[in-house]
Amino acid sequence: MTTQITMPALSPTMEEGNLAKWHVKAGDKIEPGQVIAEIETDKATMEVEAVDEGVIAEILVPEGSQGVKVNTPIATLAGEGEAAQPAAKQETLKAQQSPPPPVGGGRGRGDGGSPAAKSTAATPTPDPAPRGGGGSERILASPLARRLAEQGGIDLSGLSGSGPNGRIVKADVEAAAKAPRTQTQAPQQSREVSKPAPQQAPATLESYGIRSGTYDLVPLDMMRKTIAKRMTASFRDVPHFPLTIDLEIDALLKARGEINKRFADNGVKISVNDMCIKAAALALKLVPEANASYTPDGIAIHHHADIGVAVAIPHGLITPIVWAAETKGLAQISAEMADLAQRAREKRLKPEEFQGGTFTISNMGMLGIKSFASIINEPHGMIMSIGAGEKRPIVKNDALAIATMMTVTVTCDHRVVDGALGAAFLKAFKSFLEDPMAMLL
Repeated sequence: MTTQITMPALSPTMEEGNLAKWHVKAGDKIEPGQVIAEIETDKATMEVEAVDEGVIAEILVPEGSQGVKVNTPIATLAGEGEAAQPAAKQETLKAQQSPPPPVGGGRGRGDGGSPAAKSTAATPTPDPAPRGGGGSERILASPLARRLAEQGGIDLSGLSGSGPNGRIVKADVEAAAKAPRTQTQAPQQSREVSKPAPQQAPATLESYGIRSGTYDLVPLDMMRKTIAKRMTASFRDVPHFPLTIDLEIDALLKARGEINKRFADNGVKISVNDMCIKAAALALKLVPEANASYTPDGIAIHHHADIGVAVAIPHGLITPIVWAAETKGLAQISAEMADLAQRAREKRLKPEEFQGGTFTISNMGMLGIKSFASIINEPHGMIMSIGAGEKRPIVKNDALAIATMMTVTVTCDHRVVDGALGAAFLKAFKSFLEDPMAMLL
């Protein structure tokens, strides 16, 4: 039986991807778990593994193709011993690979989950109605749907898929999670989430009086389009407010210098950012109500402080995560961040390394920025913006003095963190940074 290998959804927000490279060619025999292609998303380039065994009958989408929609057939797989059934490649490309959608409407969501990078979900073409599956039959579901079902304790065998050929997709699992316990599956209409009214396409520069030919237009890549969509949605839909505080960091700088000097032979090199990650994690555990996310069903209080740290990469940024940062020492945090930042710049992070988290830190102090306020990275309840440390005149014991000061701002989701709660978090964060020895307790 000939089946189709489709473009997988490698993240919750992925709508399209670039087929960067094929590791197989027509006529090759493949086995489950074998790497067959590399897919470039808006965040990273990921290897894709085969789900079924068989022989590659035809490559439908050549490597280097951009903007390939999720669930678009990219190759056909014939069962072992079957003759390859060539498909109309050009017709598939024309029909399936449409231009990228315009930037604009659509509600962005945070990175909440860790979908597996193993995909291709081969979907049978002759059999029109395999459902979620029962008995000993293989359940037809996308890797992302399987991961979400496992995390939510949902039995896939009781679901009907709305994807191609009855394939269970993310929306089906989310609908099942929201449905009452007595209801095994929701009707198709209930899966449809209310969408905001479509926005008007932005006006051309010429309509503003800018003459054609006086500028160069750099096309939007997948990362920049995703950033534009998600940040617009967050700023528009999340009721947010900033809280700002000044910290004296002379003691922190002294402690950092002593640590680096003492453990230099072990390759330890702690940064101010590393100490901020640790202090933020401890403050979130001290004020657990601030380590939260808003959901339509209630406020989620997280068990660990999973800190996402903004890393600038070409054409955008990404937030790799230090998981359970409150349980890790400064040396471990420093080593993890160095590795994550390096692989982020190479676009080699795994989905589980940048999807999820409970809190975000953005540090622009090294660029000389004194203070700023960041846009919330949903579903996080807060994001911290760290400015540059600098010598400033302050009043100490009713006398003028000079101290190294640093301005920190947290942008809060008012649905989760109100003013008093945000202030309590900042107070705890300040206590750890101004007295670094407290982080050792």
